[in-house]
Amino acid sequence: MSTIAHARSHAVTHAWRGVLAGLAGGVVFGALMAMTGMLPMVGMLIGTENAVAGGVVHLIISAGIGLVFGLLAGAFADHAWTVLGAGAVYGLAWWVIGGLLAMPAMLGMPMLQMDQTAVMSLLGHLLYGLVAAAALYALSRREV
Repeated sequence: MSTIAHARSHAVTHAWRGVLAGLAGGVVFGALMAMTGMLPMVGMLIGTENAVAGGVVHLIISAGIGLVFGLLAGAFADHAWTVLGAGAVYGLAWWVIGGLLAMPAMLGMPMLQMDQTAVMSLLGHLLYGLVAAAALYALSRREV
């Protein structure tokens, strides 16, 4: 196999593992969002306040940002503490990007608002990052 084909193969593997890891993190974060009544707000991104629609949107977003995490962290995903640290930082970054900037902007709400909802969002994003990292670690440890 050529070097380029080998690199592509690794990238595809890291991407798919990232999607699965992102879904794992998304399910856990989504459960927290369901318990706190936040899924209807996510549904508003597609014009509905339906919690089920919000859950589907949340999982699609989770898979997408998991794919990127897999590409970024896949090369060192077999090092538990390193990938867990990367997952926490990644979750924190997505809290700022998604929770404090993009989602409020898309819904016509104030950006960078620090309130109880923002704190719950921070906890959820950190949880997402840690669960996604743990799943990516577990997937990288499996024999292919």
